[in-house]
Amino acid sequence: INHIVHNGGLYKRPFNEAFEETPMLVAVLTYVGYGVLTLFGYLRDFMRQWKIEKCQNATEREEQKDFVPLYQDFENFYNRNLYMRIRDSWNRPICSVPGAKVDMMERVSHDYNWTFTYTGRVIKDIINMGSYNYLGFAQKAGPCQEAAAKVLSQYGAGVCSTRQEMGNLDKHEELEKLVARFLGVESAMAYGMGFATNSMNIPALVGKGCLILSDELNHASLVLGARLSGATIRIFKHNNMQSLEKLLKDAIVHGQPRTRRPWKKILILVEGIYSMEGSIVRLPEVIALKKKYKSYLYLDEAHSIGALGPSGRGVVEYFGLSPEDVDVMMGTFTKSFGAAGGYIGGKKELIDYLRTYSHSAAYATSMSPPVVEQIITSVKCIMGEDGTTIGRARVQQLAENTRYFRRRLKEMGFIIYGNEDSPVVPLMLYMPAKIGAFGREMLKRNIGVVVVGFPATPIIESRARFCLSAAHTKEMLDTALKEINEVGDLLQLKYSRRRLVPLLDRPFDETTYEETED
Repeated sequence: INHIVHNGGLYKRPFNEAFEETPMLVAVLTYVGYGVLTLFGYLRDFMRQWKIEKCQNATEREEQKDFVPLYQDFENFYNRNLYMRIRDSWNRPICSVPGAKVDMMERVSHDYNWTFTYTGRVIKDIINMGSYNYLGFAQKAGPCQEAAAKVLSQYGAGVCSTRQEMGNLDKHEELEKLVARFLGVESAMAYGMGFATNSMNIPALVGKGCLILSDELNHASLVLGARLSGATIRIFKHNNMQSLEKLLKDAIVHGQPRTRRPWKKILILVEGIYSMEGSIVRLPEVIALKKKYKSYLYLDEAHSIGALGPSGRGVVEYFGLSPEDVDVMMGTFTKSFGAAGGYIGGKKELIDYLRTYSHSAAYATSMSPPVVEQIITSVKCIMGEDGTTIGRARVQQLAENTRYFRRRLKEMGFIIYGNEDSPVVPLMLYMPAKIGAFGREMLKRNIGVVVVGFPATPIIESRARFCLSAAHTKEMLDTALKEINEVGDLLQLKYSRRRLVPLLDRPFDETTYEETED
């Protein structure tokens, strides 16, 4: 049953998002698989202790045994005995532009992934299904590259100062005005790092005596920013508006712990597209709750800006909403724009405040001029200000690729998570042995994929994550789908029974997340 929401006219378009239930047998076998790996892990640790097997993991030196331990051996058990077996599936070095196809340096391991050596061979033309190159602006030729090269020759590569000192270039000012116009907000500010845009700005917006309501699947940068702020953090179930409203009601009725004073601020933290689930935030409902309970909304559009909406303006445009309803609009330039850094947009008073009090503004080196020019050129292309329709065509191409790829995978019988319009496509693998096997088999067939397991996902929900791009042609997608279908049969990954569970009904472990009172 696909979950299609109209919810009292809040949604101007169908909202199709579904998560299929994990088959019971698959769940049991997954737990058994982890159990067997753990058992053999203890056996191998025993053999290492008695020098039967060579010990290659980090250990305390003999002369340090009497000191307070710097290294907890048990904490590394998972890395040593489970992750190490499939470590070749990650950190693969590429040696080309991360476009629709990439070149990869071949490496081998002769000691079960403890170390790698390079063969000197380069694997050419691997179809790239893992990079966040949503609109295909990661390219080594074209208007963006030419403009960036011109700016590099004029300004150089680095600025060597902060924005508040000698590092405020005319290009930075131009970028911020352009981003504000693109988002439809009064003002915007750019930062050199997307992660720091969240982690360093949230502490400037809230502090002790404030309440943060955070989605359980928010990115690590949002989680870190919330923790650094000193505010009280409470978690609501992923994209579950009943859970969010309950927390809002409780916050207003009960106030702060012990004193029962009203909260100074209540800030809701959500993402546009959740990068592990492929789901899209229920923004119309979040905004309705925010207005009803007089709270503030912080929207992280790292994966949705450029990738959603008829003209690529993100999840706000996707739902036909006003940017004025979002208090803090955050996003990154690292994905759809093929560059680096992040931004925050909103009212002029907010941006002026952040220019003074944000750690990222006061202490971080300014953005590199060629990177700034890459962003300016790509944003103008999306807006059509370069005199072409290439940008809009790329946005439309990405939407077509997304729907086509998701539909074909579902028809093949795979369990696919997320929204039908999300270019992030998680394909469920479940069992630990199939994480490494899927990545290796796809690479043998010249397809580069990202595989993800515990602790980045729940222990029984290991997955492969595909990221679609406007640069992917239909022939590339058909080639990838053919190989995915073949590997799916080989590894028996077609678990789907077509029994889809609506998102609101997904089971949730109440004990997994604790509320921070102090």
